[in-house]
Amino acid sequence: MTKKSEQIKSIKGTRDILPPESSLWLKVEEICRGVFDVYGFQEIRTPIFEDTDLFMRSVGAHTDIVSKEMYSFKDRDGRSLTLRPEATASVMRAHLNSGASGREVKKYYYAGPMFRRERPQKGRFRQFSQIGAEVLGSASPSVDVEVLEMLDLLIRRSGLTGCELLLNSVGCSACRPSYTEALKNNLSSVVSKMCEDCQRRASDNPLRVLDCKVSADQPIIESMPKIQDYLCEECSEHFQDVISELDRRGQIFKLTPRLVRGLDYYTRTTFEVTHGSLGSQNTLLGGGRYDGLSELMGGPPIKGLGFAIGEDRFLMAVEKSQILESSLAPEVFIAWLGEEARKIAHGAARALRVEGLYAEISFNSINLKKSLSAANKIGARWTLIFGENEVRRGVFQIKNMKTGCQEELLLGELVQALKTRQGKSDLT
Repeated sequence: MTKKSEQIKSIKGTRDILPPESSLWLKVEEICRGVFDVYGFQEIRTPIFEDTDLFMRSVGAHTDIVSKEMYSFKDRDGRSLTLRPEATASVMRAHLNSGASGREVKKYYYAGPMFRRERPQKGRFRQFSQIGAEVLGSASPSVDVEVLEMLDLLIRRSGLTGCELLLNSVGCSACRPSYTEALKNNLSSVVSKMCEDCQRRASDNPLRVLDCKVSADQPIIESMPKIQDYLCEECSEHFQDVISELDRRGQIFKLTPRLVRGLDYYTRTTFEVTHGSLGSQNTLLGGGRYDGLSELMGGPPIKGLGFAIGEDRFLMAVEKSQILESSLAPEVFIAWLGEEARKIAHGAARALRVEGLYAEISFNSINLKKSLSAANKIGARWTLIFGENEVRRGVFQIKNMKTGCQEELLLGELVQALKTRQGKSDLT
């Protein structure tokens, strides 16, 4: 007797996305693409692995991502490659490789998998998905404001409420060193009381201490100097312009002096959007300006600003949204009884689908009670009933699954009847 093979399971930190959840992912991506389109962004697709040096230079050798989380390996030629832990560096690399000079503004968006070997937890995976956008070629504060405005529209179209926009400036290469030095000096006498990560960061990358999430460390972090007191004149003016324009447009935000991002390339404006449904790890998306990234990668000076949405976590927040839930249910369920009715019913399904209506049809002949139960189970708005008697008379029954109202229509009226009802409330 042969031994039964052990079932192969997914790798730790990864997951399968199956229906109906996958439909929700597609809907969110569709909403994002629709918003990106009206703001003039175009899709860019980059490889999922890059030269390791790309991330060493751009993300920063002392960040947690590079020092602890990247999936790096050597190919057959001995070259070190890395599965991308984020996409901004790849987008800038592709932009530079295309021959960009920085004299024109380019707007890109992307969606796809990223990889970080961090501790798996709710909403965080080792292979995770991001949706993001980048604007390259302009230092104008108007770019910062337009991107934040676009994010506000994206969030509202996703049906989300209760989000909070956090805003800060982390300065630039001219003013941040003095703040970093002040931060290091102030940490020196208290860092021994902080967590191990903060003790390491205090010497390697003191700005990252401000991003600590350990509750016991928060009083110490709150006592540290604020970066706003160290901004140079240009950075201060840029940030004030962003704030003033957001106020003028009526966009609500919260100034958050301790807000930093986990990547070294950020300069000036930084932001996050949080949502209370996600607990302590409540960030939905984050981003900011990275005006020196191109030079770090050996390119000409090209200003940039972008953001990334953690799609896994974003979906956790929107999965209860009525906007999304209603879009996943079929509009029509088609039930039939008898061979002649089967032929007519399948023809009806095909005709409705050609017209863009989402129609499901039973594969087997089942009685009316079971058909209506099946329609309710999948959330169909209407059930079309094709019985032997109806087919002989050239008619069909249409039942509103919310109101229970049922009427008889001619077969020739089927497509027009459903198209007429498509945009109306179920209660009309």
